[in-house]
Amino acid sequence: MDEIRAMDRENILSTPQARSNSLLKNVYLWMTAGLALTTVVAYFIGSNQQLLYNMYNSGVMFILIIAQIAIVFMLSMRLQKMSTKSAIIWFAAYSVCTGAMLSSVIAVYAKAVIARAFLTTALMFGGMSIYAMTTKRDLSRMGNILVMALIGMLVASLVNLFLKSEAIYYAMSFIGVALFCGLTAWDTQKIIRLNNQYGYEIDEDSFVKLSIICALELYLDFINIFLYLLRIFGRGNRN
Repeated sequence: MDEIRAMDRENILSTPQARSNSLLKNVYLWMTAGLALTTVVAYFIGSNQQLLYNMYNSGVMFILIIAQIAIVFMLSMRLQKMSTKSAIIWFAAYSVCTGAMLSSVIAVYAKAVIARAFLTTALMFGGMSIYAMTTKRDLSRMGNILVMALIGMLVASLVNLFLKSEAIYYAMSFIGVALFCGLTAWDTQKIIRLNNQYGYEIDEDSFVKLSIICALELYLDFINIFLYLLRIFGRGNRN
């Protein structure tokens, strides 16, 4: 039985065409696992007002931000040198940090607003992913445009910290949704391109690590769409 399973794995990894669907399936499974872990952590902390208060008044949030940046850097720059186990641990750690960061969402927004934002995010994310996998259009050229737009939006958001314009704040929310929907399609198609770049030479460890780094990118797209939709749906509906 083990020999049969080993042969099946070898067959799946043997060619880009054979492993394409398996890679996409693994990516979405890892992404879903990360989102589930984030949700559990966010709900646990957000439901405990004393714990949430202590986090926001002890500098923990600043540490979490630094930790998130460091983990993304680690996974992006040192993935190939990591063991599969280390990559999984770092991905789980990032999901936990994000859950802690999002814990305030549970306390600030009404549950109905959170549910509506999450459902809409899932539908939009799924739609863009399906589009990327089925379209014959090459979306690779979108990358530079989307990155430049993201930088521009971040600059505008920083400027608005001083202007404190509510109109700009909500305009950035709609732009953010559109931008990360575009990034979702681009990142989905990038998974297929990365799979093809490996050609006929990829082992099981590299396959798993590729799944994790791609899952992290889609995870970030999903989270950002959710947060921007939460701003839009939660306007005037905060607890």
